Amino acid sequence: MRKAFYNPARKLSAALVIVLFGVTSIAQSAYARSAPDSFADMAERLLPAVVNISTSQLVADRQGPDFQFPPGSPFEDLFRDFMERNGQNKGDNQGQNAPKKHRATALGSGFIISADGYIVTNNHVIDGADEISVTLHDNETLPAKLIGRDPKTDVALLKVDAKKDLPFVKWGDSDKARIGDWAMAIGNPFGLGGTVTAGIISARNRDINQGPYDDFIQTDAAINRGNSGGPLFDMDGDVIGINSAIYSPSGGSVGIGFAIPSAIAESVVDQIKEYGRPRRGWLGVHIQTVTDDIADSVGLDKASGAMVADVTKDGPAEKAGIKQGDVILKFDGKDVDSMRRLPRIVAETKIGKSIDVELWRDGAKKDITVDLGELKEDTSADNTTKDAQEQAPEKTSSEATIDALGLKVANVDDELRQRFNLTADTEGVVVTDVDTASFSAEKGVRPGDIILEASHQSVGTVEEVQKAVKSAQDDGKRTILMLIETSAGPRYFGLTLDKKDK
Repeated sequence: MRKAFYNPARKLSAALVIVLFGVTSIAQSAYARSAPDSFADMAERLLPAVVNISTSQLVADRQGPDFQFPPGSPFEDLFRDFMERNGQNKGDNQGQNAPKKHRATALGSGFIISADGYIVTNNHVIDGADEISVTLHDNETLPAKLIGRDPKTDVALLKVDAKKDLPFVKWGDSDKARIGDWAMAIGNPFGLGGTVTAGIISARNRDINQGPYDDFIQTDAAINRGNSGGPLFDMDGDVIGINSAIYSPSGGSVGIGFAIPSAIAESVVDQIKEYGRPRRGWLGVHIQTVTDDIADSVGLDKASGAMVADVTKDGPAEKAGIKQGDVILKFDGKDVDSMRRLPRIVAETKIGKSIDVELWRDGAKKDITVDLGELKEDTSADNTTKDAQEQAPEKTSSEATIDALGLKVANVDDELRQRFNLTADTEGVVVTDVDTASFSAEKGVRPGDIILEASHQSVGTVEEVQKAVKSAQDDGKRTILMLIETSAGPRYFGLTLDKKDK
């Protein structure tokens, strides 16, 4: 049976079909704690601070203007009579072409973080809603105002105006959580109201491809539909996570849940409360994973760091002198042990701060200072377009086979531009064919890709590519580093200099 992640819902429907949540526990001391005799005292203390969230919005009926029976169908009149009896076609003097809508509701969870009524939940719980209401533990229901939200971390902040101080919980330190620690979750599964489940932290630092800052806590505490936005507590009763997703073939709990760690969520909530939106640092680079082959190509002892595949024009990185092909090893004194760690470190760093960056370039370490910018929603390394350039004199196509790489390449010409749908100003060397038995094919090189650099040297002709490959072979290198423009943007490849056995 195929398993699937249930991703954050982007629209509401009559039933909440997205399952999201996670649970985890955190050890607050250097010693492992034994299993508690009971969770009852902690549950009694924390339940009043956990709320049920109900949202609604107008959505188009499934059987709207696009639903039609075949002409002359005996069901056509029966269906029209049924719709009119239910008041869905009354007043429609122009047939069945007017869109019909109904109010759909969805349920989720949240938790109070201050006596004056600030409430944290998931962004997907309230996304698209035009009405949000919160039901407290004593069954009082209050309208809620959306203060702000962050789709990238799936966090949202609400506010209710109560005539009394509300019970609240405080943030814990998810960075102290250890695999095997106990954790407790409270939420609103299936709309049943305050429900307590317990388990352990099964894993940390999970990347489930939900966003650029994935760093989830995994738990086996039971998480189900409606738990989204609820808290995950450590044994001190502090919030170490926001239950957000589950991994399940059916939508029910199978013991694999995920929570946004408090180390990420707390700073996002604080920024939303102060600015109405999150504020993140911005470096201005596109990065990629350093594979074993790439590490070998650039002379690194091991595959670590984040390789710069592209640099945003006039961004902080370019102004500081960071270049394509650099490998970022440290940022603001923090080790970049993997590519996906860098975006989080940058995002959490103070905007405008001068940051020390340790790079790997040309076989040696290099230190650079960067003045960090602020990330805008539309800021990315590929949001600029090249200025129109005068078309260079046409190169004569001279296709050649590079046996060591399993590639056929050619100089770009009009025929190849048309064949591979290339732009008029495309330069470089185009890959025209890839041996399916080659390491290049295994790494993802495809026909139509453009070779831009070989061994950190720009290449514009087939001869230059061949020369770079021969030079690498003469130097006894096992791999060659190439910068290749793919359909997803520029990317470095560490290509093995021999063919796989067929």
